[in-house]
Amino acid sequence: QVLLVETGGGSVQAGESLRLSCAASGRMLSSYVIRWFRQAPGKEREFVAGISWSGYSTNYADSVKGRFTISRDNAKNTVYLQMNSLKPEDTAVYYCNANDAWGQGTLVTVSS
Repeated sequence: QVLLVETGGGSVQAGESLRLSCAASGRMLSSYVIRWFRQAPGKEREFVAGISWSGYSTNYADSVKGRFTISRDNAKNTVYLQMNSLKPEDTAVYYCNANDAWGQGTLVTVSS
């Protein structure tokens, strides 16, 4: 079982940037497709971005395309989510996912 820990959340103003990290232990992340999800207050968890095990293939939700970038460093067993031009509607708890493993989440708050 892989254990995931997200870090990097915080409170920012609209237009600013944050970089989230998802660090793994227990197993090498290189074996997994990794996805970021988010859950805003009162809403269901939604897909944000995904990256293949090699890092060559990525996909994004339409709402973040062009603003967010997912990447991975398998040597560091870490996946990143670079979030630029943040909007208030990006406010949510962000989770990383590998198969059926989930981290505890990191809160991102964007104020206008």
